[in-house]
Amino acid sequence: MNNKSKTNIVKHKSIRFYFKLFLSTLILSAFTIGGGYVIVALMQKKFVSKYKWITEKEMLDYVAIGQSAPGVLAINVSILIGYNLAGVLGAVITIFGTIIPPLVIIGVVSYFYTYLQDNIWFKSIMLGLQCGVAAIMIDVVINMIKNIVKDKNVLMTILMIISFILIMFLQVNVIVIILASILLGILITLKKRGIKK
Repeated sequence: MNNKSKTNIVKHKSIRFYFKLFLSTLILSAFTIGGGYVIVALMQKKFVSKYKWITEKEMLDYVAIGQSAPGVLAINVSILIGYNLAGVLGAVITIFGTIIPPLVIIGVVSYFYTYLQDNIWFKSIMLGLQCGVAAIMIDVVINMIKNIVKDKNVLMTILMIISFILIMFLQVNVIVIILASILLGILITLKKRGIKK
């Protein structure tokens, strides 16, 4: 995060700021259907583009960490954003903002699901949601590719293409790809530090 962004956040770190942080994650979580990457894309638009609380690079780092860490991607990214913006309290606020809507909605849906599963209107709604989710997922992938290519890092671009081929066509386990990427990242960082010294 740049110094200007940090200064703006510190100045506005009041009850209003915390409420805005909570409400943002609550609304995103309540109206996001289709998994972690969908909510991450919306978080990017809200926290990076709209509020400018975090940078594009930070968001990509959070997604990488959230994907690699155990647990739900959306919650992991929420914790990282909340902690970066307002420490432990910020992380707690974003966790609650993210988990409350799914808990309530899943509780209600599971209670009525046996009555709704054969209903034609319910099936139609689910089909429509699947189409919308597919479009959002495509948008997320395109934006992530753009951000990687924008950095003009040839090695990362090649790694992205190889990872895609290994997963899509050779059915290599995603865990293997993540561990290999982590190892490669560590080696690149150590090599850069060695060159600087």
